[in-house]
Amino acid sequence: MRFACLGSGSQGNGLIIEVAKTRLLLDCGFSIKEVTTRLSRLGLQPDMLDGIIITHEHEDHIGGVERLARRFDVPVWLTHGTLRGAKKTFSTLPRINIIDSHQRFSIGDVDIQPYPVPHDAYEPAQFVFSDGAFRLGVLTDTGSSTTHIEAVLSRCHALVLECNHDAQLLANSNYPQNLKQRVGGRFGHLENAASAQILEKLDCSLLQHLIAAHLSKINNTPKLAQSALSGAINCNLDWIGVAEQSMGFDWRQLV
Repeated sequence: MRFACLGSGSQGNGLIIEVAKTRLLLDCGFSIKEVTTRLSRLGLQPDMLDGIIITHEHEDHIGGVERLARRFDVPVWLTHGTLRGAKKTFSTLPRINIIDSHQRFSIGDVDIQPYPVPHDAYEPAQFVFSDGAFRLGVLTDTGSSTTHIEAVLSRCHALVLECNHDAQLLANSNYPQNLKQRVGGRFGHLENAASAQILEKLDCSLLQHLIAAHLSKINNTPKLAQSALSGAINCNLDWIGVAEQSMGFDWRQLV
């Protein structure tokens, strides 16, 4: 089992998960031209995808999904609420699969456990991906944690965890007050300290990879995110990976 990132942030998101012959794309906020370029860096082409899974309907997560799915005949999985929130975008796609955010499902060789998260979308979900031996947890686009989130993400072998902003940088930014409240609110995005607190509540004894994701270009820095997460699990700062907006990150293997 391995995974890689096409890019992470407000300008577009995409995560690749590969198990045996199955390749899945979690979200796609990039144009076909851009996603093709980013896939090629990983040795992939769009017609090699077996499915696209969507977390929620915000543009930086679905901006390229409809065109990609239609051109390359890729099936899409999403919650009923996400479909409702993006009805104009997805209503005419022929291969739509509705999922329950509390019900496991499989695509090819990948077992997928969705779970609901607090975010300002219709029915947002995040996911844990497994090949039966290893578990990759993904948690981005949530403003706060829940006991259910923490139970699901315990004992993962890899974790892609949102570190959207530093609370002080956000407070001192030139964002309008309503945007500051949205981003920093319970249904917004995780700040560094909150992400670290989540980590402290997890069983991280199996963790091989920890990636800070969805960093704000204005209200965060990689070093601040890495420092918060490394402090939570007592590891070297440079052991914490960072999902960049421009390059994502290269393949990470679970062994």
